[in-house]
Amino acid sequence: MLDIVIEARQAAINESMTVKRILPFRLRRMVGPFIFMDHAGPVANIPANPSSLDVLPHPHIGLSTVSYLFGGQVTHRDSLGVEQIIRPGEVNWMTAGSGIAHSERFEDPAALTGGLEMIQTWVALPEKDEEAAPSFKNYTTGELPVFTEKGIWMRLIAGDAYGLKNGVQAHSPMFYLHVVLTRGARFGVPAGYSERGFYIVKGSVEVSGHTYQQGQMLVFSKGVDPVIIAKDNTTLMMLGGEPLGERFIWWNFVSSRKERIEQAKEDWKQGRIVLPPNDDHDFIPLPEEKTRPAGGAPPPEPLS
Repeated sequence: MLDIVIEARQAAINESMTVKRILPFRLRRMVGPFIFMDHAGPVANIPANPSSLDVLPHPHIGLSTVSYLFGGQVTHRDSLGVEQIIRPGEVNWMTAGSGIAHSERFEDPAALTGGLEMIQTWVALPEKDEEAAPSFKNYTTGELPVFTEKGIWMRLIAGDAYGLKNGVQAHSPMFYLHVVLTRGARFGVPAGYSERGFYIVKGSVEVSGHTYQQGQMLVFSKGVDPVIIAKDNTTLMMLGGEPLGERFIWWNFVSSRKERIEQAKEDWKQGRIVLPPNDDHDFIPLPEEKTRPAGGAPPPEPLS
């Protein structure tokens, strides 16, 4: 059965960049190991000064970030000294582990003339890998298998689905797919995983007689095999996998232990998480923690 429909909400990354935030959601914190999902764009009207879209250096622990572009270009820099231009259709997988800082900058106006659109997810790490050494890997489109059939096109971003596999190094059983359906095409979700869902990037679909629109995520119970019918030309991001257990999230930090997040806060304040060596002239400070009313209040909005 359909467990839940998540409506994307607006979230501000900075003064110039607003995104659609899908995960975490108050009634559904994770889908498999996926604990965060943002949809940036499509941004057609690029500011005269594209650097106003930049996300300054900021920290992460306990997760892997996965950046995937439909259009535009972004430059990634991190604590390891990696500088990577991220292009549409590639997979950029950064494992924060014990701690890393990175920036995302829009430095080539010519690369944004066709607009900007990007999906970023965070994949929580198993407890045994939460303190792994940080790493970054770019996977080109040639390393990612594509399947086509009448009315269906899909690329495996990570994991294992529909018999497709690639070399992207995930840390737990999962799947992540970019799927394009033409109007009238019928499709399903990968079997064999405990938690499965898809986000409608654009278009609309019918499932069990109900129509769902772009900006919605549908999450399904294990063992259910829904038939997805494309009502329009539609783009989906399918994801899921095996649950990892409870995770705590505060700002850009994810951990199975609350005390580890407190340590990460102090590490960032004290400069113990190294800034990107080729982008260390500025950074995003730790958000101020305000007194919370009874029942608590949401933590600061995460950055990508």
